[in-house]
Amino acid sequence: MISVDNLTVAFNGIEIFKDVSFSITNKDRIGLIGKNGAGKTTLLKVIAGKQSYEKGKITIPDNNTVGYLPQQMKHQSNKTVFDEALSAFDKILNIEKEIEQINLELSKRNDYESDEYLKLIHELSDKNEQFHILDGATINADVEKILLGLGFKKSEFTKKCNEFSGGWRMRIELAKILLSKPNLLLLDEPTNHLDIESIQWLEDFLQNYSGAILIISHDILFLDNLTKRTIELSLGKLFDYKLPYTKFIKFRQEQRQQEQAAYENQKKQIEKTEEFIERFRYKATKAVQVQSKIKQLKKIQRIEVEQTDNSKINIRFPEPPRGGQTVVEIKNLSKSYGNNLVIDDINFTLEKGEKVAFVGKNGEGKTTLSRIIVGETDYSGYFKIGHNIKIGYFAQNQDEILDQNKTVFQTLDDIAVGDIRTKLRDILGAFLFRGDDIDKKVKVLSGGEQSRLAIAKLLLQPVNLLILDEPTNHLDIYSKQILKNALKNFTGTIIIVSHDRDFLNGLTNVIYEFKNHKIKQHLGGISDFMQKKKIENLNQLNIQANKTTNKKNENTISSNKEKYLKRKNIDKEIRKIKSKINKLENDIEKTENTINDYLKIISNNNTTDNKIYNLIEICKKQLDNDMQQWELLNNDLEKFNNEKNKL
Repeated sequence: MISVDNLTVAFNGIEIFKDVSFSITNKDRIGLIGKNGAGKTTLLKVIAGKQSYEKGKITIPDNNTVGYLPQQMKHQSNKTVFDEALSAFDKILNIEKEIEQINLELSKRNDYESDEYLKLIHELSDKNEQFHILDGATINADVEKILLGLGFKKSEFTKKCNEFSGGWRMRIELAKILLSKPNLLLLDEPTNHLDIESIQWLEDFLQNYSGAILIISHDILFLDNLTKRTIELSLGKLFDYKLPYTKFIKFRQEQRQQEQAAYENQKKQIEKTEEFIERFRYKATKAVQVQSKIKQLKKIQRIEVEQTDNSKINIRFPEPPRGGQTVVEIKNLSKSYGNNLVIDDINFTLEKGEKVAFVGKNGEGKTTLSRIIVGETDYSGYFKIGHNIKIGYFAQNQDEILDQNKTVFQTLDDIAVGDIRTKLRDILGAFLFRGDDIDKKVKVLSGGEQSRLAIAKLLLQPVNLLILDEPTNHLDIYSKQILKNALKNFTGTIIIVSHDRDFLNGLTNVIYEFKNHKIKQHLGGISDFMQKKKIENLNQLNIQANKTTNKKNENTISSNKEKYLKRKNIDKEIRKIKSKINKLENDIEKTENTINDYLKIISNNNTTDNKIYNLIEICKKQLDNDMQQWELLNNDLEKFNNEKNKL
């Protein structure tokens, strides 16, 4: 259908990629991956005709159309949401107007036998045929279906587009592209502005889409569920395999290991050759061999290996300071912006060590509640933050929060204190800021780079409550996995606002769903929540065929709830035991210090007073008792940890 041949693109003389070639056939489902800066967005822009290229050829047949959704765009329209979406059918609407005009003209005439009248009749017949071929009768229903699927309410169809936020305007643009049904869809991070339900809807819609799709996404589940082929841009080259993302990554890891081995062997060969040349360069008897080795060296085609970011694998958040058992307590809390009620009379309690997710459609109050907890907005009702709770907050609007005129290094250096100052370059390196990158001004960084910098800031100061609002937007898959690993190892409390199912999977064990101004607790992880939502939707549609499957799913969810409650009780017991152990360890240390003080007195005064020896014996007995108790408590702790690991 569409072919890309020997395409080369460069910025300021630096090649982004060179001589890349591939083709896209009808029904292709392709995931385009690569690190930030690899050229993914650039490639989409070039295919869409939005950007020029140095050399190569892109062939798109005349009868093929291309729909392109960028990551960000300025979208201004005074039309209503429905009318703006309907503009995707401009061709059909124009035909409809022509049909109306012809009918109007016919109604005014009575020269039924004239050539002009017959010509109008034929023209009307042709236009009606075109209208029906293009499914003109269903366009209003199609618009409604797409808008509802993307999360708009019917009551919002008549609102002006410019009354919506940038994220919702992007949804309108996505709706127009989907409605126009191009032969090739080019989608650059389409899930960034969607909630979980809308992502699920889009996934289902695209699976049944009649055309081809080339998509950039950092949502692994979205890629795995949708694509059958993966193209990776790396080191300016293109790797193309008929595998979904996860299988492709496994295959590429094996391939990279082989490449690394070949690279190491070649490196040794080059070093030996260079050593020979240097050693015998000025010996006349070896001149011929030296020249031969030099020619041999020039002919070697150097193997390039993409550097893996192993340094960032070990990134950890600082150990959280001790805080109260109850981290956040909310009762009968409400929040409105003018006449717009966002959350109403909600109750929410967050306990120490919990890792929870806030999910729900955009505009339902997830960010609002997060901002209330961090103290950025007012409210009505009862809200209390726990004792000695230190909050680390990652907000969506990093470009407004970060000082755009500071350098990357200054951003961290200005807030770092103590020994951590010596590790700033390591921390920045772990988040892919290396070499001259640390001297860049924040204002020239991409959205993803600013997000990574904001996360790096969170590593500098110990906190016991992390609140992360859409932390994975603009992060590439690699950086996202590193952040997830760091959060898994974080021993404090976490609230994550996210629509990224893969990111949340295995990270949180309680889901709070925001809907109709309320919040509802769902015990278990994101997979349990998604299963339950599917079951609810099936029941609403009165579909009976999957009763057995639904029952199995319900049993799974019930089992996961039971596991969660058991784990929660075990965590409670573990905290109690750890508290007792800490107290005992302090008592043991004090007793040992007391014994040492008594022994010093004996040593310095050479005393024979039995009273002091009796005191030492009392302390030793107390020490023995405490040590026995300490050992028993540690045995209990080990048992509870083993029981927890089995769940």
